[in-house]
Amino acid sequence: MQHPKGKLIAIGGAEDKGTDLEKGEIHRNNLNFFELGILRRVVEEAGGPEARIEILTTASTIPYEVGDNYMNAFGKIGCTNIGVMHIRNRPDTANPEFLERIRVCDAVMFSGGNQLRLSVTDGGTEFLAIMKQRYQEENFVIAGTSAGAMAMSQTMIYEGNASRAHLKGEVKMTSGLGFIQNVIIDSHFDKRGRFVRLSQAVACNPGTIGLGLGEDTGMLITEGNCMEAIGSGLVVIIDGHDVLHSNIADIPDGNPISLENLKVHFCEKGNGYLLAERRFLMEAASGALVNKQVNVE
Repeated sequence: MQHPKGKLIAIGGAEDKGTDLEKGEIHRNNLNFFELGILRRVVEEAGGPEARIEILTTASTIPYEVGDNYMNAFGKIGCTNIGVMHIRNRPDTANPEFLERIRVCDAVMFSGGNQLRLSVTDGGTEFLAIMKQRYQEENFVIAGTSAGAMAMSQTMIYEGNASRAHLKGEVKMTSGLGFIQNVIIDSHFDKRGRFVRLSQAVACNPGTIGLGLGEDTGMLITEGNCMEAIGSGLVVIIDGHDVLHSNIADIPDGNPISLENLKVHFCEKGNGYLLAERRFLMEAASGALVNKQVNVE
């Protein structure tokens, strides 16, 4: 099977944009936005400050404010070729101007908001088909934050209260945009206490790998398989392949779930992970993962 030539950059939300950030959500991030921030990495992977990057605000209920925020943020790191597409409904995806812009840009950035808006608006459209084809065949970068990250996978969480996520049926899932298979992505992971929510999603789909993305943190995914943690926080990887006991198929909705042998890995900036091999990597260098392992005698 041919690996995609493009790259995915899934971001956990509240990435440092050199602004006041989301009041009440996080404090100033640990990394300097202008030197080490996630958005700078998006620009580098897209080809540098001259790259054409389109911001897609479909998921947001305040699209113009969000679009302006990203325009300002990318501008602060020297980018002058940034566009915003305010796609609000399915007819908008057929707009010839938007279709042409998605054919020629170097990267797209999905904003946060409501991930169900993304799947409902873009699913099955020519607009999405163009992005998928370019991701498979070209060095095309697809970045997304919060809802924009969660919608990247084939299986997508669209609802689930963290305080009730230990109960069967409380985590709602549907089809996402399908850029990557066998992964389920959750955002604002540690800040909003979503460990059990993602665990239930993986328990229902044990062939998947769960990616729990902290705020101002993300995963760069190349060849649909090689992952590198970026940003200032933590990525939690949940692997359900080796689960021995699970009661989730047998209990009624509303009952607590029970799992045995769920595997968990913590990744900081620079750590990596191979999806197909389900293997943790200690280091990444110059965007290419280095498979270093420690042998304990």
